Amino acid sequence: MSSSTTAATAASSPPPSALEARTMRAVSWRLMPFLLAAYIICYIDRVNIGFAALQMNKAVGIDPKTYGLGAGIFFVGYFILEVPSNLALERFGARKWIARIMITWGLASGAFALIGGPIAFLVLRFLLGAAEAGFFPGVILYLTYWYPSVYRAKIVGVFMVAIPVAGMIGSPISGAVLGMDGILGLGGWQWIFILEAVPAILLGIYCFFGLTDRPKDAKWLAPDQKTWLMGILDVERTRVPKVRHVSVWKVMTNRHVLIMALVYSGAAGASTALALWMPQLVKPFGLTNFQTGLVNAIPFAVAAVWMILWGRSSDRTGERVWHNALPLAWMVVAMILVFFAHSLWTIIPLLTLVAAGTYASKGPFWALSSEWLGAGAAAAGLAQINALGNLASFFFNYLIGWIQDATHSYAAALMPIAIVATIGVICVLVIGRNQPRTRTVVVALAE
Repeated sequence: MSSSTTAATAASSPPPSALEARTMRAVSWRLMPFLLAAYIICYIDRVNIGFAALQMNKAVGIDPKTYGLGAGIFFVGYFILEVPSNLALERFGARKWIARIMITWGLASGAFALIGGPIAFLVLRFLLGAAEAGFFPGVILYLTYWYPSVYRAKIVGVFMVAIPVAGMIGSPISGAVLGMDGILGLGGWQWIFILEAVPAILLGIYCFFGLTDRPKDAKWLAPDQKTWLMGILDVERTRVPKVRHVSVWKVMTNRHVLIMALVYSGAAGASTALALWMPQLVKPFGLTNFQTGLVNAIPFAVAAVWMILWGRSSDRTGERVWHNALPLAWMVVAMILVFFAHSLWTIIPLLTLVAAGTYASKGPFWALSSEWLGAGAAAAGLAQINALGNLASFFFNYLIGWIQDATHSYAAALMPIAIVATIGVICVLVIGRNQPRTRTVVVALAE
């Protein structure tokens, strides 16, 4: 069915207001519970070394510099395979490829229970990054197959709320699992890796049998729902993007793609630093492992709520640029103020502001990025933005380990992230100054 025929058919369907609500509700209830659960497990498995380190570092001889290198080397493997993995998802379909990603990262995560020293730790962190590569940008690409642009900031925000939810849920769980130290002769840190790897493998198996690749394959949508959804998505593809369908290399080196990767670096670095280092930052205030888990969950809980509200605001107004820039700006301010915080009761509110800033920016950011990329450029472009943005986390985490070891100051260690985030704020405001509001465009299409 051609784009014009599909759009014409969609126009003759029942009123968009009723049909649209019914269709998008069906899509969301079918896709989002699984995707949200998968990303929660994904992020827990990526950052559970933050809690495991409270026992693991001493047990296997890992110093702060090596831990920082291991925390960051994950993103090297991630970077190398990010774009190829996303292109493979487009070729083989989300159902098969996301299942492959989840099962292999689950196996790699569980293998951490077997490490006996720093070398094994570094190798497995690299392999975990390689196994997980393509999952996040693959899901962002997958969501563009199902959601018109007017929904994307909110729906990406709902999907990415998995990150703070993972911190909110995973922190107390990981803190409690550390208490299993000695059961069956294993350390509590080993139980963290074993117990938190199993859900990834089980969800990967479910994905292979239960996920639907595209709307045209959705037997669970009514004919009028399928026609409307395919029609509005086809019409949106006729809009002229900033980055068109060109070669993969030209997409990867496009200035908008590279600038957006720089913008994303600050947010990605902050969220990774919180997840991997915050347990070690708050535990010295006299907390037990379980208390550390509970306190660690507070910033993520607040960020989870704020992330959804901020994404909803971006979709309601159709504004993307300031909804991206403002959270990054208050994140930078909170990082600087950490220098002046010397008690748990002052540090936690500031870390909460950092978490709320980095996570609130993500929904509008990915909505803006997907709107700038044409259909043919989306797979490579989204993957390149995510890969380069997360590659910065390799350098950030290594610098955090090095600076903390040299100065014993986590506040000083956060400054490289604050500097890059400040540059990101300026960049997104400059390149997005003429960005139209999405709401206006989509309403015009619907009418």
